[in-house]
Amino acid sequence: MSSITKKKGSTVLLKMVMLAMMVALGVVISPILRVEGMCPMAHFINITCAALLGPWYSLLCAVLIGIIRMCVMGIPPIALTGAVFGAVLSGLLYRASNGRLIFAVIGEVVGTGIIGAIASYPVMTLWWGYTDLTLFFYVPSFISGTLIGGSIAFLFLKKLSKSGLLSRFQKQLGCRVYPCREDVLSDSFGIAFLGVIIWLALTVLIGTLLNIKDGFVLYIPYIALGLFIAAAAVYLIVNRKKLNNKSAKTSEGI
Repeated sequence: MSSITKKKGSTVLLKMVMLAMMVALGVVISPILRVEGMCPMAHFINITCAALLGPWYSLLCAVLIGIIRMCVMGIPPIALTGAVFGAVLSGLLYRASNGRLIFAVIGEVVGTGIIGAIASYPVMTLWWGYTDLTLFFYVPSFISGTLIGGSIAFLFLKKLSKSGLLSRFQKQLGCRVYPCREDVLSDSFGIAFLGVIIWLALTVLIGTLLNIKDGFVLYIPYIALGLFIAAAAVYLIVNRKKLNNKSAKTSEGI
C-alpha cells in the first residue's frame, strides 16, 4: 500500500472520528437553552462542523443529531427541518466566500431561520398534527436561536482562526484551508445583513403572528435594523483604524 493511500485512509478515519465527536457533542449540548422552536447550541455545532469538515459532513452531522434527538429525546421533526438546511448553506457560503466566518453564520441564519422555519410548517402540520400554525410561525424563534448559536460559533471560530488552530485543524482533516485574514469590510457587511434578517423576523412576528396593526411596536423592526447597521459602521471604522495602525507599524519595522 502506497504512502498516499495510507494518508488518504488516515484522513478519512480522522474525519469519521471528528464527525462522531461532533454528533456526540451536539446530542449532549443541544438541550442547553432549548425551548421548542429554538435550539441555539445545535446551530453552534452546525457552523463549527461546516468550517472544519465542509457542507456535506455538516449535513450528515445535522441529520444524525436530529435522528438521535427524535428517537431518544422525543423531539418533534423540527429537529431535522431546523438543522439540515442551515448546515448545508453554512458550509456552502463559507466556501463560496473563501473562508469568511461571518458568511458561515449567515448561511446558518438563512438556511435554518428562514428556509428551515418555513419547511417546518407543512411537516409539523401534516405529520405532527399541529393545526394552529401559520407559514411563518417558526421564523422568529428559529432566527433567534441561530443568532445566539451563530454568535457563539463566530467568536469561537474567530479565536481559533487568529491563533492559527482553525487552519491547522482543516489541514489535518484534509479539508480546504483558508488563510487567516481580517476582512473588515466583509465582516461589516455580514453584521448589517444580520440586521436585515432580524428586521424580517420581527416584521413577521409583529405583523403576522401578533397581528399588531398600529402603535410604536411597528417601528421596532426598523430600530433593530438601524442598530445593526450602526454597529456594522462602528465595527468598520474601529477595525479599519486598528488594521491601518498595524500596517503602519509593520512598514516602520521593515
